[in-house]
Amino acid sequence: MNVFMAFKMAIESIRSSKIRSLLTMLGVIIGVAAVIILVNIVTAATLSMRTELESMGTNLIQVSISRGGWGQTRSVSLKEVEELAEENSDIISAVSPVVTSMGTIKYGTNNVNTSITGVSEDYSDIRSLDMEEGRFISEADIEGRSNVVVIGEYIRKELFGTESPIGQTVKINNEKFTVVGLLKAKSTNASAGGEDDVMLLPYSRATRLIRNANINSFMVSAVSSDYMTEATEAIEDFLYKKFKNDDYYNVLNTAELIDTIDDALSVMSLLMAGIAGISLVVGGIGIMNIMLVTVSERTREIGIRKAIGARRASIITQFLIESAVISCLGGLIGIVLGVVGSYFVCVAMDMSAVPLPEQTTVILGSFAFSAVIGIFFGLYPANKAAKLNPIDALRTE
Repeated sequence: MNVFMAFKMAIESIRSSKIRSLLTMLGVIIGVAAVIILVNIVTAATLSMRTELESMGTNLIQVSISRGGWGQTRSVSLKEVEELAEENSDIISAVSPVVTSMGTIKYGTNNVNTSITGVSEDYSDIRSLDMEEGRFISEADIEGRSNVVVIGEYIRKELFGTESPIGQTVKINNEKFTVVGLLKAKSTNASAGGEDDVMLLPYSRATRLIRNANINSFMVSAVSSDYMTEATEAIEDFLYKKFKNDDYYNVLNTAELIDTIDDALSVMSLLMAGIAGISLVVGGIGIMNIMLVTVSERTREIGIRKAIGARRASIITQFLIESAVISCLGGLIGIVLGVVGSYFVCVAMDMSAVPLPEQTTVILGSFAFSAVIGIFFGLYPANKAAKLNPIDALRTE
């Protein structure tokens, strides 16, 4: 029997018992769909995080200084950091202190709890922020400790609705501030904790507002992404000379952060695929069980074929092809369900769906694995069929 004839017989066998064949494929369908959906979710999360980090700037360096224990204060003055930037002007382009606290912002009867961040006039360049309305914080605001704020789209939506916020007065912890700027929205769906949940004010005013003059965090931008390593090393050298202990500070650049996230999510993706792959193995066991039943039902047919000269290899090929066809059909259905399902899951989680070309590896890998599963778990039933004694097989009722 040639392969084409064996394939034709496999299709006829599947068509003759559609429900049983579908139930046999179910484990493979679920396994393949689960692998694709889980891997795509992790990939979509990776792409979303990369996009968010890259939007912050590929030349961004974040410096954090630990506050120390009871009675201890560790901080670096802005003057010291600015002097460091001037000394390394060929690799460092801008510096901004970052003073963060939580607060309640009120406008009329509306209020919202959000993070309040004190920054300098260079912060907009460091973070590549664009204005929708008004202006950003100026050097005069910093020097005069002005009660002015720049807000994001989420704050505007929560406090002002469709009204323009420019020139309006809000209260932060019961102190009055004037809105001078509205940042351009970075997301189509501004939400709490997102990129548009932003409230910026002069750092000189923020230190007074939260009653803490110590600055423990800075954002630094390198001249370009090509100088990230040199800029990071210059900052680390400066901080080590000051504190004599590298446990007292942390310097993190976006390039390193992106690499760390990529590595962590790659491991998670493999783990998810492994967990989902268990379903494929279970599906393979189901295929083996059904094929054993099929061998029992077709014992007389096998006996007739062997009696008229069918070789053992021919019998094995026939049943292996039937097993592989069932598994591959299940794999194809699982691929369709996985691609469609991952799209809707990503949309529901407010993430961009993974482009189909980027799913090629996981799709081909899942299909190949489903085919291997079908052949592997079809070996035992096929071998059992090939070993049947033709005389005993013909006596079977």
